[in-house]
Amino acid sequence: MRIAIGSIMHESNSFNAEPTTLADFRVRETTLRDWATGNSEVAGFVEEGQGRGFHLIPTIYAAAAPKGPVASAAFRELTARLVHAMCEAKELDGVLLALHGAMYTEEFPQADEEIVRRLRSALGPNVPLVLTLDFHANISPALVELTDVTLTYQQNPHVDTKQRGALAGSILSRMLAGEVRPRQALVKPPLLWNIVHQNTSAEPLRSITAASIELERQPGILAASVACGYQYNDVPYIGPSVIVVADGEEELAMREAQRLAGMMWENRAQIRLDLPDAASAVEAAIASDRFPVALFDVGDNVGGGSSADETALLAELLRQQAKGWVVVLNDPAAVGVAKSAGIGGVFDRAVGGRSPSSVTKPVAVKGKVQCLHGGTFVEPGVRHGGHRYWDMGHCAVIQENGSTRDDPNFLLVTSEPTSPFSLHQLLVCGIDPTRQRILTVKGTVAPRAAYEPVAAKIILVDTPGATSPNPERFVFHRARRGIWGLNA
Repeated sequence: MRIAIGSIMHESNSFNAEPTTLADFRVRETTLRDWATGNSEVAGFVEEGQGRGFHLIPTIYAAAAPKGPVASAAFRELTARLVHAMCEAKELDGVLLALHGAMYTEEFPQADEEIVRRLRSALGPNVPLVLTLDFHANISPALVELTDVTLTYQQNPHVDTKQRGALAGSILSRMLAGEVRPRQALVKPPLLWNIVHQNTSAEPLRSITAASIELERQPGILAASVACGYQYNDVPYIGPSVIVVADGEEELAMREAQRLAGMMWENRAQIRLDLPDAASAVEAAIASDRFPVALFDVGDNVGGGSSADETALLAELLRQQAKGWVVVLNDPAAVGVAKSAGIGGVFDRAVGGRSPSSVTKPVAVKGKVQCLHGGTFVEPGVRHGGHRYWDMGHCAVIQENGSTRDDPNFLLVTSEPTSPFSLHQLLVCGIDPTRQRILTVKGTVAPRAAYEPVAAKIILVDTPGATSPNPERFVFHRARRGIWGLNA
């Protein structure tokens, strides 16, 4: 069987003023060996496809870190490359495609839907198309209608990406063998499931996720997905989605999708927003009797498309004279100053708060340059998203002047915004997180896979930024009205 595989991934924050350009996308080599690396859904495509004897045809595998809307030129170029490569493959028996589900451009707010529409138009209605989406996808009915099978990750943090890719390959194989006839149903409960409650290991989502996993074990069910959506997308179909794929029984798929969606609606009272601000969170961390305390900087969630240079927590740590803290900021200019000073040199500069989407101000930091690093590191374990190879650009560690020998304060400045999905981000720069008292983490749920094993306590903080957890801080123009929790 000739099966084309491809992926264009981006989570686009409508409220980040910095656009995502073609240069932001990393396009991987078109070799199956390269694509099989790591624990992504594409790696799952490759492993499952090879195991089933598919003749796999790689097309394009492109991804960019979450940021602002994708520029129209980048969207056109990447989509055209995907469609052209799949058409050039000729005589395809099927397609395995990985998209995010929250890509946004000014021209196409539901951009993933437009990618699939163009691909379906080029390939025709008869080529089976199995699609995987992120847990944070904002899924439109048209997107599901354009595919034969759509499924999402079930876990957040996303530690099941490879398994979901493998499931997609398995379903496609069974379709082509005539063993199953997928029929799928989409239900969207009319609410916003706030990002701070999107941890599938905590209630109330844990029980709903467990129900979806159990449903997949039932006869006649091919896939069950509960996607919580992405609240920083100003799109018509913002919010959760439940997709159930059944073998030949559309009524069964709809009945089970409605059941899972009903569970979400019935638990809405448990997902109200109630988080401490930066001052209260730092005070609580200092007063804790167990360390390290991890302060999750929700408003500057890099994985959600924020700038990685908001300074609310840094300012409070300095104001309250906290000891033993770690802060990571994206500030290329600060890296340059540290490189000029050299290891052991004096650092005296206001850092952070300078990107187009920043809402906080630069904060003055004085100290000495502790470390300079090239910025690359490897995450060998299964972490959120399955990424293995990382590059935060040239970076520097500043030991702040308020440090003591036992409780040093470390500021890690990077040249590229980098999601905190791996402790190796700190370890390669000589920072042992287990010996620190306070770790600041620019994320919401995704970093838990890395930080829960070492943190004595995790506190989510209501900080300002492009990923503020409070929807009332944003103006939504496209989101449909009457959604509980959005006030749109």
